[in-house]
Amino acid sequence: MDCGVVLSKSVLLLISLMFWVAGAVLAFVGVNAIRSYNNFHDFLENRYVLIPAVIIICVALVMFFLGLLGCCSTLRESTVGLNLFLIVILVLFAAEVAALAFCFIFQGKINGELQQTMSEVFMKYDGQNADSGAVDILQEALQCCGVFNQTSWVSTPWFTGHNQTVPLSCCRNQTDHQCTGRLEQPELIYTEGCLGKLNLLLQNVLSYTMLVILGFAIVKFFGMLSVCVITCKGTKRSGYHPIYA
Repeated sequence: MDCGVVLSKSVLLLISLMFWVAGAVLAFVGVNAIRSYNNFHDFLENRYVLIPAVIIICVALVMFFLGLLGCCSTLRESTVGLNLFLIVILVLFAAEVAALAFCFIFQGKINGELQQTMSEVFMKYDGQNADSGAVDILQEALQCCGVFNQTSWVSTPWFTGHNQTVPLSCCRNQTDHQCTGRLEQPELIYTEGCLGKLNLLLQNVLSYTMLVILGFAIVKFFGMLSVCVITCKGTKRSGYHPIYA
């Protein structure tokens, strides 16, 4: 047997096994991205930010099937199976490139969209409505206060209507009764803005997602090369037979 074919089969078997692991990792990344969106969906108006995550999860599901198909087709030296394997890899490769493109597009729009939406939500804060709950959760989770910093609250109806104080979710220690939310107590409240922190968090999630997508796209590229080598060599000898044989 040609050394190139042996090497290609070994690489293809390894890649097929890696697809199962890759599918699990991609599924985790996709679910984590959706979870990040759900945690802060009040500050993200457009649902198109979920497109990369949905594509990743769909690709993960297909990759479990693809790993099985690759192993069986390689071991049986099935031309039909390997051709089907190549087609599916090409489709997944295209899907991952599309997801990568969406990530790049959204990454450049995060800050502008967050600033507009976050400013609107903070202006609606009254301590009781759903927007207020989202703001409190955000400030407590990210340990921030206001859109840009604690002084961003000055222009809100809440600040003027509540004795010029910020919400208690800005307090570093909410059980400390000394924190009344007054700006004259900078040592007791968070001073970093929520916009910068949330933007950094989402940028990190997207960067991690793009890195994973790029890594598995490279794996698929080598998988396609291996299939091409095996299939081309197989046409010169009679050892290959249909998958149903």
